[in-house]
Amino acid sequence: MRTIQINIPDDVDLKDSDFSMIIASKLYEDGILSSGQAAELAGVSKRTFIELLGHYNVSVFTKSLNDLESDICNA
Repeated sequence: MRTIQINIPDDVDLKDSDFSMIIASKLYEDGILSSGQAAELAGVSKRTFIELLGHYNVSVFTKSLNDLESDICNA
């Protein structure tokens, strides 16, 4: 896994785990990462990741029927 460094202003009051979840949920929403990959990036279990998605305004359901069928087959 690749490591990147991001400089965040001191007045942004978020935990490191929040930043990881924000990035992981966006990459999941955009279809770049699977839910399992995004969960690993966020440092949580797949179940926890899916449960937390709503807090970041991301739907657990994919946008296309093909993606949904693929997710069901891979579950």
